[in-house]
Amino acid sequence: MQTTLENLNGLERRLNVSLPLSEIDSEVQARLRRIARTAKISGFRPGKVPLKIVEQQFGPQVRQEVLGDVVRKSFGEAIREQNLKVAGLPNITPRPAGDGAGAFQYTATFEVYPDVQVQDVSGIQLKRPIHEVVEADVDRTLGILRRQRMTFEPVERPAAPEDLVTIDYRGTIDGAEFAGGSAMDFGVILGQGRLLPEFEANVIGLAAGDSDAFEVRFPDDYAGKEVAGKTARFEVTVKRVAAPKMPELDAEFAQQMGIEDGDLDRLRSEVRSNVEREVKNRIQKRIKGQVMQALLDANEIPVPKALVDLETQRLAQATMQDLAARGIDVQKLPVPKEGFEEQAKRRVSLGLILSELVRAHGLQARPEQVKAAVEEHAQSFEHPREVVKWYYEQATRLNGFESVVLEDNVVEWVLKTAQVEDQLVEFDELMGNA
Repeated sequence: MQTTLENLNGLERRLNVSLPLSEIDSEVQARLRRIARTAKISGFRPGKVPLKIVEQQFGPQVRQEVLGDVVRKSFGEAIREQNLKVAGLPNITPRPAGDGAGAFQYTATFEVYPDVQVQDVSGIQLKRPIHEVVEADVDRTLGILRRQRMTFEPVERPAAPEDLVTIDYRGTIDGAEFAGGSAMDFGVILGQGRLLPEFEANVIGLAAGDSDAFEVRFPDDYAGKEVAGKTARFEVTVKRVAAPKMPELDAEFAQQMGIEDGDLDRLRSEVRSNVEREVKNRIQKRIKGQVMQALLDANEIPVPKALVDLETQRLAQATMQDLAARGIDVQKLPVPKEGFEEQAKRRVSLGLILSELVRAHGLQARPEQVKAAVEEHAQSFEHPREVVKWYYEQATRLNGFESVVLEDNVVEWVLKTAQVEDQLVEFDELMGNA
């Protein structure tokens, strides 16, 4: 076997391979002889079919199989000899014999992984969020849980913010109705921003049975381009006003939250544990985001287009599956792959950087770390032991946890090396309630 390697643009390489045709012919004949031993051809007894007849019937197929096997084997040997790490699948193209009569020649074009040299991270400046859970945080969380189970009771008074109102409305522009401008029995909670502020301001103060007419100007940047910047006249009738009613923080509420005996102290204890776990996860997510972005900013590396294309396809496919699971017809709502290219490039770049850090500093996920991650995840389920057992029944189910632990190991290593400043964060800001 003779090979020559050419460096093309960036990470692209071209490998030219030449193999003695006599070796290929010899293998073809050997396989045909094996077929002849058992071939069933009309007019001949098994094992008595002339080799020439076997070659006529099976020769082209056998030659293609042999060439495929030869290409795979020779390509593997060539890249090992050249010490190449191929990214993606090679593009194999047979070459005309030309001066190489008596030889089978082909060209393999492919990309290689870049040589990643991660920059020193000691100069990276990071801000680590700090928050210690206190009783006030538990109170806020209980308040959120109560609001999530809030009910509405009809009232005989004008509508106010936080009330649930049911209205009929009809909108016109220059006397003509427009798409989306009318509705019957439309329910909305005032103050949540679902209505234009000017529209909502006119509904507040109306009681059940009241009607009113008013004008509203749509913002210039309104999503509905056909009405953006225009003034509409609305006729509104309020059919029902219902005031919010928060459930009491009592034994009945505790039972609704899964505390069978209704013990409020136990409820607070469980809520506190959940809050502490969530605070920990959000802090880890924030600091991980900073670390990953810092690594990307400090290490601009070329990425194989083949890997970016594969990741783009994977992201697009995952999005289509998610949309389909939500009941959306992806045939009517195509998902353009181009929209995922930047995200795919980022993920591939980060993967290459993390792989090098893991290799260079021995940051692989240890079994005990993976087990701890699985057990922590299982705590959010009713039967944690059964959840852990399920994950360990198939090794592939642990892949996601192994990836998370690996990333956590990288983050921990960076935090020990970089310049880190602790920063106190308020509960509401950390939890996204601000």
